[in-house]
Amino acid sequence: MSNPLGQRNALTFSHMGFYVRDLERMARFYKDVMCFFETDRGDLGPVQLMFLSRDPSEHHQIVLATGRPTDLAFSVINQISLRVPDLATLREVRNRVTADPDVTDLVCATHGNAISIYFRDPEGNRLEVFMDMPWYCEQPLREPIDLDHSDDIVMAQAETLARSRPRFQSRAEWQASMERLMGYSA
Repeated sequence: MSNPLGQRNALTFSHMGFYVRDLERMARFYKDVMCFFETDRGDLGPVQLMFLSRDPSEHHQIVLATGRPTDLAFSVINQISLRVPDLATLREVRNRVTADPDVTDLVCATHGNAISIYFRDPEGNRLEVFMDMPWYCEQPLREPIDLDHSDDIVMAQAETLARSRPRFQSRAEWQASMERLMGYSA
């Protein structure tokens, strides 16, 4: 099977936008707590837009747009996921969001193949901040994990959980199988 779009990087994820009720409240959260930078803002007809990025090569990774209905009781965003390189950074994000009074529903979890924190932003959208593990195990899988333990203990707990799954393998092995499945290699 070949990849229908040809080259591996023919289609890559770049950014997302979502509607907000209170642009300035949400901007404060994403800039002050999540450390995004405002790259632009302006009006497009009646909609106010704010462009945010943490990557100097991306004009924006998140767009906040006014117009979310005030009577919308359910966030249609399942989650916004952001990757971090290590447990120290994951703990730093956890500490920042814990200190923010507008953040709710903080949960620390391992999926075996990742360690994550989940929480809700000021308008109830769920965010995940995660660190990949060097192995794979099938999903869904979610177990609580205590990030206040040492790195060695946290990593050992995640690995033990991953190894308990029948399809445990290294991330490199899993990635090679996905490359074959997606038509990037024979």
